[in-house]
Formats: sequence, C-alpha cells, structure tokens
Amino acid sequence: MEGRLQRRVQRYGWDRAAGHYEALWQAQLAPAREALLAQAAIAPGEAVLDVACGTGLVTCAAAHAAGAGARVLGTDLSGEMVRAARRGAAERGLAQVRFERMDAERLQVRDAAFDVALCALGLMYVADPLCAMQELRRALRPRGRVALAVWGERHRCGWAAVFPLVQAEVAGEVCPLFFSLGAQGALAALCRAAGFIAVGEQRLRTHLAYADGAAACAAAFVGGPVALAWSRFDEGVRERLRARYLEMLEPWRSGEGFRVPGEFVVVHARAP
Repeated sequence: MEGRLQRRVQRYGWDRAAGHYEALWQAQLAPAREALLAQAAIAPGEAVLDVACGTGLVTCAAAHAAGAGARVLGTDLSGEMVRAARRGAAERGLAQVRFERMDAERLQVRDAAFDVALCALGLMYVADPLCAMQELRRALRPRGRVALAVWGERHRCGWAAVFPLVQAEVAGEVCPLFFSLGAQGALAALCRAAGFIAVGEQRLRTHLAYADGAAACAAAFVGGPVALAWSRFDEGVRERLRARYLEMLEPWRSGEGFRVPGEFVVVHARAP
C-alpha cells in the first residue's frame, strides 16, 4: 500500500475506533503497557514523548511517573484519538500532559527535547517504521531512552484471523506490515538501524479474554485496526464476518467466552 494512502486509512480508521477503543482494549493490552513502562523506568521530572498515543493510557501513566512538574507530550495521527486523550487527561487532573495530532514520521518537536520516548502498539501501523524510529531518535537527548511495544508473531496471535477475513471483502491489503516487527529480532534490529544502542528485547505471552462472542467481535471489528473497512460494510457482510471470525476463535472457547492467545514484543534501547 502506498504510504500516503496507508496514513489516510490509519487516520480515519482510528477516528472511527476512538470512541470504542478503551472499553474494548484497555484490559487486553495492559500487559504490554505495564512491561513498556517498566522498561522505560521514567524518573520524576523527565520529559516524555509518547508517539501513537491513542487515547493516552500510556501517556497518562507516564505523566504520573514523571510528576506534576514534568513535560509530557502524546501524539497521534487520529484527531479523534487526540480529543479522547485530552478528555481523559483532564478527568485525571493531569495538567502537565499535552496531546497533539502528529504523523509519527514527521514529528513537530525540537531536536533533543525529551529524556524518554515511548510507542506502545503503534509502529505496526506506520508506513515507514525506520523513519518513525529515526524521528524518535532525533527527539531524544544524548543517552535518552526509548521503549516500544508491538504485537508478536502472527501464529501466536489467535485474533489475527480478522485480517484475511476483512481483506477478502475489500480486495486489498489491511495493515500490510502489521506482524512484520513481531518476528524474532525485527524490532531490535529496527532500533539499531535507527542509531540506538544497548538494545534489549522481551517477549510476553498473553491471553485476550472475552466474555462472549459479541465482545470478541466488537474488539476485532469496531475498536481496532479494521474499523474503517467495517464502517463501510452492510449488515449482510458484517453478519458473515462475525460468523467466520467466531468459527476461527472456536479452539479458544471457554464457556460462553473466549481466551484467545496473543504475544507482545517489548524493546528498550537508548540513544548514544
């Protein structure tokens, strides 16, 4: 998919998903957020940049760690995600946090402005991940730290069935690079290519728990990366996709619900 088109699809897709994202994914993604923040080890007073911040769950946790006097910036390509993040920070009383709509490949920040850079489950959607990593490197001070999380290998993520199902209906690629950074060593290699050193990698096996089929389908189709395509399907297509997706999840049924396997990769590194 051409880069400009991919950015457009991601922007408007996540605009669609923004109102549903936290309710459907906050608990499921908690292990990745917690591991990323532990690797970042944010200290009081540090300036933090969170790229592809979504609704600001990681940004707000980083702000708590950095303290009231710190400078914390969250950026996202989706304007609706940014608006949701601003509301969430205001509700939490985090006046030190600022959110702005920005492209991860063209960050509108000064060179060497931050002590820590974060990107939780966002690099999979970027048209040019190396460019995005170079932007994070540019934004960091000497010896600044980066912590990243992506989904792991496709065969370890049971919910990955959603992509070929939707692709069959739209006759095109949906998130074409989604699992490429989850391959063994791929995210660490990307960090090194962008000029980072002292790179460490952690893999986390997890399960995504859903109370029932409706919850599993909502997370897959409404609150995630295929939300734009889903918004354009008629009800007949939607019913067919729900049925096929639940068939594919059947091996992980647990009573009325499902425990779907997943894997995260969390990498930390620092600038020279």
